[in-house]
Amino acid sequence: MAACNSCPSDSVSEADALDPVFRRILWIALVVNGAMFVVEMIASQLSNSVALQADALDFFGDAANYAISLLVLGMAIQVRARASLFKGVTMGLFGLFVIGNAGYRGFLGGTPESTIMGAVAMAALIANLGVAALLYRYRAGDSNMQSIWLCSRNDAIGNIAVMAAAGGVFATASRWPDLVVAAIIATLSLTAAFKIVRLALAEMKYPEQTIASSLATAEAIPEPVSSKPKT
Repeated sequence: MAACNSCPSDSVSEADALDPVFRRILWIALVVNGAMFVVEMIASQLSNSVALQADALDFFGDAANYAISLLVLGMAIQVRARASLFKGVTMGLFGLFVIGNAGYRGFLGGTPESTIMGAVAMAALIANLGVAALLYRYRAGDSNMQSIWLCSRNDAIGNIAVMAAAGGVFATASRWPDLVVAAIIATLSLTAAFKIVRLALAEMKYPEQTIASSLATAEAIPEPVSSKPKT
């Protein structure tokens, strides 16, 4: 299909990508995810928790993804799709690594420290909910924007799961709740990776159609109702 150099939908997509508010939100998300990666990585070693380690690696991957997204903002849809393809593949590899590590710890690991797990997971949840709230309005964009939203959504779900694992470890004095949650986090990453890779490949093959589809989806989302009275 021939490329379109001045499609209205392409211009709208680039305008959204160059939105200074969106760029500022990505910088906030990058800093938050980088900081939480360090916190959770240290906590995973102190608590002997695979679920916290999985969540920490997820934070690291998300920080890298936000950095890539900042790099490709405003570029052509094919460039953004290639970046999304890279992000999707890395998310998939992360999921496979966590599943393998959980299996290894199932044979050789000890019982995690539930108090550290729960406290750090709560702090991570607060951080992720803040980032997800900032990114919510951009969830219906191209594959690059959708991948950003999916990362934040999965992080928040993963934090809740780690908190549940901490409760399970405390109640049972067993490492298995920790390992099960690590596998759940890995499954979320694999599922999101499949969706991102599939959409990115479609955008690389049919850029005009996918731009128009993203625009139509975005226009279908109603604007917030203003609370100011009409004059």
